[in-house]
Amino acid sequence: MDKRESFLRGNRHDDVVLFLSDGTLDADTLSRLTTPVENGDVLVINGEDGRQAFEAATGIEAMSFAQTAMETRGHIARDLTGGECPERGVDPSTHETEFIFAFSEPQNSAVGGLYERGDVVHAYAHCACGCNYADKWVIGSETETGVQPGEDASLEETTKES
Repeated sequence: MDKRESFLRGNRHDDVVLFLSDGTLDADTLSRLTTPVENGDVLVINGEDGRQAFEAATGIEAMSFAQTAMETRGHIARDLTGGECPERGVDPSTHETEFIFAFSEPQNSAVGGLYERGDVVHAYAHCACGCNYADKWVIGSETETGVQPGEDASLEETTKES
């Protein structure tokens, strides 16, 4: 099992995952440390180093980016290699995920909500159109939590409205 699979199973809470689309990385910057995927590169690295790597690759401070992205919900692929921009209805061909920053938190019954159900992945994406968006889901319940493909609201938000 590689580091990303281990992260996605909830075994690497001290790490962060960075996805950088093709063309985002300077060949000399982080590319030696990443794992190539179909449309870019993935890096799984300890939290502090990951935040610094994110800033080096994108020019944006990781937690500021996350805070901005939380204002908008959108689906992020559960393998952390892409997403569906909430603005995609305008012209879908201009909406490619440029980068993703993700971390996880262990189950915490005292907090309640999703955290009571299990370990939670928090993922934040940036689209080529400039839109930042966020998603979060419970590990092991990926199809029952978070924003699902084709949707712009999490299942939890949709359930509250019903």
